[in-house]
Amino acid sequence: PTMGGVSASLAMLGDINVAEPKALIGFAGPRVIEQTVREKLPAGFQRSEFLLEKGAIDMIVRRPEMRDELAELLAKLTQYD
Repeated sequence: PTMGGVSASLAMLGDINVAEPKALIGFAGPRVIEQTVREKLPAGFQRSEFLLEKGAIDMIVRRPEMRDELAELLAKLTQYD
């Protein structure tokens, strides 16, 4: 989960963005966004599942499986032919 400036300046800059299930991810909270855009936000807005569906993150991984998934991703990304 990440909110605020961290999400805007660092967290979403990765080549592969991974989140935990139901993680809250965004720059500002839903109330601030609703007041700014003057619209009601969709259900689940800023949750990892919503962001995966919209293409903002690449995968959702449960915490107990995170280490193995990250190791597998790193192995694939650093593989030399």
